[in-house]
Amino acid sequence: MKIAVVGTGYVGLVAGACFADSGNEVTCIDHDPAKIQKLKQGLIPIYEPGLQEIVRRGTSEGRLRFTTSIEEGARDAEVVFLAVGTPALPSGQPDLQYLQTAAQQLGQVIAAGTVVVNKSTVPIGAHLKVKEWIASQTRNAFSVVSNPEFLKEGSAVEDFLKPDRVVIGTDDETTFKKMEKLYAPFVRQGNPIFRMDPISAEMTKYACNSFLATRISFMNDLSRLCDLVGADIEKVRTGMASDVRIGKHFLYAGVGYGGSCFPKDIQALAATARERGTVLKIVEATEAVNLEQKTYMVQKAQKVFGASLKGKSFAVWGLAFKPNTDDLREAPALTLIDALLNLGAQIQVFDPVAMPGARALLGEKVKFCKTALEAAQGTDAVFLTTEWNEFRQISFEKLGQVMKARVLFDGRNIWDPETVKEKGFSYFAVGRGPAETKQSSL
Repeated sequence: MKIAVVGTGYVGLVAGACFADSGNEVTCIDHDPAKIQKLKQGLIPIYEPGLQEIVRRGTSEGRLRFTTSIEEGARDAEVVFLAVGTPALPSGQPDLQYLQTAAQQLGQVIAAGTVVVNKSTVPIGAHLKVKEWIASQTRNAFSVVSNPEFLKEGSAVEDFLKPDRVVIGTDDETTFKKMEKLYAPFVRQGNPIFRMDPISAEMTKYACNSFLATRISFMNDLSRLCDLVGADIEKVRTGMASDVRIGKHFLYAGVGYGGSCFPKDIQALAATARERGTVLKIVEATEAVNLEQKTYMVQKAQKVFGASLKGKSFAVWGLAFKPNTDDLREAPALTLIDALLNLGAQIQVFDPVAMPGARALLGEKVKFCKTALEAAQGTDAVFLTTEWNEFRQISFEKLGQVMKARVLFDGRNIWDPETVKEKGFSYFAVGRGPAETKQSSL
């Protein structure tokens, strides 16, 4: 099948590469010439495990092409995916200007019978706007499908190739059959393809992400009470996860969620509700808890070192919002760093893959280091904000030798409190009250 993908960001590039890897002829389109040139050379603008390999395989075997011309890329396509950015406006609703431009440009070249797939995150009901924008530029018949993505950064290629489910929002039988055929290679193990109306498909995307974010914020909210009453959130979590009605996923307390999806989707869903004259109280509380949680470890630091952190030096391990990605959008580490800097602290940072992007955002405000131990050199405390695997088995002996004071703020609860204490560290985590009541003196 001939496919075009408009937009080579996170969603578009993963989708295009994976469709090509399953034997389709795919052209990815982007307005940025420099980005397209790099992609032609096999240089990937994002860090995503496995993506570079399938992009290079697709281009070398002639199934995956890149261009800046929407006419060249989409004029003969049977299916066109719109995967352009929809950043959040101050109101919380997605900014649709890039989607509108792409849809109108597509309308000028679209062939009769083309299936247009809305892969961008859009307000509920936006498929009607996409149809309107395209129709304003063409007399050819076409159909618009809502096909939300459910990829997790860090495992996006695996998620696309083996999806839990595929959601296809269309009222047209012929269109559904074409989409079903396109996705058939990815659901051979029996995972479902759900057909529903376009609005329900759009709502499903927001509902899934908002519910997962709510689970995270619930655990973070609960973690604060655990600290106050002396309970251990990790023990509480294991007790909860054993209940089959609850399950184990997204029950980890920490320094809050970030990334390109949860924050934006929560805001968009809440904004949509307000526009319709109602309030999603749980959704809005989810966001409020998350914003507070991003500075929770700073509050703990102030209890240890005093209200002013002037003259103190801290290491921050992990900058990306989660492991296995270089995505810094809404990353809790950035909020934490700003708060520490505003209190007068000096900051040294390290992340295995997100350093280039962090340099562009933080500039000279922090010291960038080549290793985790270098970042900890001479510091009063280490803040762990992203649970990269290399931090899990860090040598506490070597860490203690390079630090000025042995204080650890574990924002992801990855270390065992008793083990850390035995190594001579004062340990502060999220919701692990018992550990914090038995600290060694500073």
